[in-house]
Amino acid sequence: MFTNGWFVQLLNKKIYGWSKTDQRRCKLSFFTMGNTCSNNLGIPPAKGPNAVGCTDFMMDHTIQGTFFRLYYPCQKSEKAEKPDWIPSREYFNGLADFMKINRTLSERIFNYLFGSFKIPAFSDAPFKQNGKCPVVIFSHGLGAFRTLYSAICAELASQGFIVASVEHRDQSASATYYFREKSESEMMEEASSNRSTPASDNQVQEWMYYRALAHGESEFPLRNKQVKQRADECIRALDKLIEVNSGITMQNVLRTQFDWRTLKNSMDLCRVAAMGHSFGGATVIEALCKEAKFKCGVALDAWMIPLDEEIFPQVKQPIFFINSEKFQWAGNISRMKKLESAAIQRKMITIRGTVHQSFPDFTFLTGNWIGKLMKLKGEIDPELAIDLCNKATLAFLQRHLGLEKDFSQWYPLIDGKDENLIPGTNITVPQSAI
Repeated sequence: MFTNGWFVQLLNKKIYGWSKTDQRRCKLSFFTMGNTCSNNLGIPPAKGPNAVGCTDFMMDHTIQGTFFRLYYPCQKSEKAEKPDWIPSREYFNGLADFMKINRTLSERIFNYLFGSFKIPAFSDAPFKQNGKCPVVIFSHGLGAFRTLYSAICAELASQGFIVASVEHRDQSASATYYFREKSESEMMEEASSNRSTPASDNQVQEWMYYRALAHGESEFPLRNKQVKQRADECIRALDKLIEVNSGITMQNVLRTQFDWRTLKNSMDLCRVAAMGHSFGGATVIEALCKEAKFKCGVALDAWMIPLDEEIFPQVKQPIFFINSEKFQWAGNISRMKKLESAAIQRKMITIRGTVHQSFPDFTFLTGNWIGKLMKLKGEIDPELAIDLCNKATLAFLQRHLGLEKDFSQWYPLIDGKDENLIPGTNITVPQSAI
């Protein structure tokens, strides 16, 4: 996610010392990343005709289980609340580790700056049944986790999709967790304290954090192993949704209030797509290769390095590359172009004025100068950029999933026909590199 760890560390120290008075806190939130003192920052609401609900799903408490946040069209409810954007303090710790900065200091700063923001969806709201919904499986980028792309996922859900945003357990997420059985010593300690524990509570939350490359370690072997696991996790998430759709009783380890039985026969499983950002973009390609149930893929500013090029001829589905203007380079684009096909549609556009972090939610939660300094914002209005991304995505999905929607009005965007789009890429790639 972030690459300016040294700057964040320095910034954190200065901010923490400077933000001790209420007046300065308000100034800080306005000029830096903002919280309750500023009304201009926040994740934009979805624009589709449906209200959006979200819930978390963990099937099988072990590390081999499935974990994702589900976004879906929901019934409007006055009682429903919006969940925190960052679910718990452990995710702040994970972000600090990923950026190689002090946990204790960063937790205070991150919580102060981002702790008040909410996901633009209603937690555990009842599902709204209105025909069968197409399905999207979303894969996050390196150092991210399941909640950080809510502007994209909520928009798709508002337009009638069911979206599963997977939290990967390949040690590429900043943080994630599973449950393990309590050890014998832990059980004995509880017994000695005369505490009675239900059988279902004989589990302990176990956190996993980002695994950095060791000194001198080659990147490709690790990332290639991870991208294969990530694709498998996307496929498992789809398999679980197929079971939910068929009415099989599911046990959600997280015990949310959402009634999974209401999703029976709710999904159009002939219309399934994979989507992801950065490392998640590479995961899309790997997943398309492995699973034919994915009918097409959308790769946002894909980081192609983890992929073995030998799989490229095995990918038979349409792919849409939506790139930022500032992140890509010739070697990465050349790998995308190796997927070009005369028989299968492979499209590419570039959004002018964008950076790599124009796709995750952080771009909406930072003030202008600090956002640009940290490369979380580009020159374009972030809401305009994500709106172009979402509309182009919806148009591509309609075309290749055979949807009966009105997204065809945005078909020109697929070809880069907008003043803020570049057809193809802004990067010059020598023909010899393809």
